Amino acid sequence: MLSLLGRGLAAGGLGGLAAGLFSLLLAEPLMDRAIRAEEARSHEHEPAGGAVQHHEELFSRSTQHAGLVIALVVAGLAIGVLFAVAYAVVHRRDPRAHPWPRALACCAAAFCAVSLFPALRYPANPPGVGDSGTVGDRQEMWLGAVAVSVLGMFLVWQVYVRLAHRPLPVRQGAAAVTAVAVLALLWALPDNPDPVPVSPTLLWDFRMLSLASHVLLWAVFAAVFGGLGLRALRGTRSAAEG
Repeated sequence: MLSLLGRGLAAGGLGGLAAGLFSLLLAEPLMDRAIRAEEARSHEHEPAGGAVQHHEELFSRSTQHAGLVIALVVAGLAIGVLFAVAYAVVHRRDPRAHPWPRALACCAAAFCAVSLFPALRYPANPPGVGDSGTVGDRQEMWLGAVAVSVLGMFLVWQVYVRLAHRPLPVRQGAAAVTAVAVLALLWALPDNPDPVPVSPTLLWDFRMLSLASHVLLWAVFAAVFGGLGLRALRGTRSAAEG
């Protein structure tokens, strides 16, 4: 278990760093544009001749940029720990499986549960979008989507395992139908209560880059975790042969 935790931390840290640098270089310029657009809308709604208070930012944009990378590295480390625990449960059922395809399959399932499915229901919005009074509600809806997706992916895995005696096409078809049912269940959650007054091009670019950063995080995670698994497997075989 300690070896799996080490692999998870290494994979999560590197995946978070890659996603953070990607977001810093490509997504942050879009966020700056969104902030400027929000400031312009605020000025348009200022009362004519009225005194308006302008508050300085608590943190500068450069500090926020550094915080973004650090936050994603920390999030990657946390994901690595949770992933290692889940991987250990799967590994215990079939310890003879090859670590590389298992790592890829587990990372693909985790990406769908944690990143893709919630993003399909509640896609990311640029900063400054939405009423500050609904932040708590929007966070709860997103966490609810993650919970439904994670539990749904666990159900997909259980369906696949329990149909082990059936032909492979039947197992795969049943798992796919279960995944579609999970997606349908996500649409039973409430809609986002706030409008998104951002240009369609900017909104689309921001959402695609946000999803791309998740893809990069999980791709790096899978490559590092699976690669370390292969290294451990070769070490075990060399020790057995020696």
